[in-house]
Amino acid sequence: MVDQGCFEISRLSIRLGLGKQAFTAVENVSFSNQPGEFICILGPSGCGKSTLLSTMAGHVASSQGAIKLDGQLITKPNADIGLVFQQHSLFPWQRVIDNVAFGLKMRGINKSERHRQAREMLELVGLSGFEQHYPAQLSGGMQQRVEIARVLINTPKVILMDEPFGALDAQTRLSMQQFLLSVWEGIKTSVIFITHDIEEALFLADRLLIMSQRPGRFIEEIPLDFARPRTTELLATPRFVQLKQHCLTVLQSQNHL
Repeated sequence: MVDQGCFEISRLSIRLGLGKQAFTAVENVSFSNQPGEFICILGPSGCGKSTLLSTMAGHVASSQGAIKLDGQLITKPNADIGLVFQQHSLFPWQRVIDNVAFGLKMRGINKSERHRQAREMLELVGLSGFEQHYPAQLSGGMQQRVEIARVLINTPKVILMDEPFGALDAQTRLSMQQFLLSVWEGIKTSVIFITHDIEEALFLADRLLIMSQRPGRFIEEIPLDFARPRTTELLATPRFVQLKQHCLTVLQSQNHL
C-alpha cells in the first residue's frame, strides 16, 4: 500500500502527572522501523507501552527526545498514522458501511465513492454482506474487523495497535491474529503492535522489543525469522517454544527488581 511508514524515535522520555504525583512512564527509548515491518512491543502491565504508543500517535507530549515519521517531527495527531485500540470506537448509531467510510466523509468524498471504497475494504476484511448491520449486531471479532477496515480505508503509512485483541476470547483472538496477518501480508503497511501476550507477539512480529517495568525501557530486541505466511502449527515448534520460555524468563526477571 505504501513504501514508507518509518518511525525514528531517539532518546525519548515521557513524564506524566503533575507536581508530587508526576512520574516517569518511559525513559530513554530509541528505536526505528523499516517500511512495512511488523513490530511487536511486549511488556508487563503498567510498563508504559500504551503511553509510548500514544506519544507516537501525537496524543501525549514527550518530556525529552524526538519522534519522527518519514523525517517529519510528530507533535500532534497525523493523518498518516492509523490507530486501533482494544475497545472499538465504532459509532453505534451508524451502519457498518458508514462507520468504515467515516474518514472519507470527513475528507468531503461523495457518498457513492466512499461507499464503493468501504465495500472494497469490507470485502478485504471478510465482511461482505454486513454493510447494513449495526455494530451491536456483530461479534467482538467482527467489530474489530470493521475497526481495522475503517483505519485501512484512510491509507495510513503506519498502523499503531494497542492490544486490539485483548478483550476477545482465546479462540477468537487466535483467529483475529491470523486474519490480521493475512491482511497485512497483502498491504504491507508498517505496524507497531502493543501486547503483553508472549505467544501473540512471537506469532505476529518480524521483530520483538521487550520493555522493562516502569519507567519503561527497551531491555531486549529479538528478530523473528519464522517463515511467512504463518500458521498455528508454528506455536508448537521447538524454536517457538524456546523463544516463549526466553521471553517469559526476561519478563519474570523484571518482577524481582
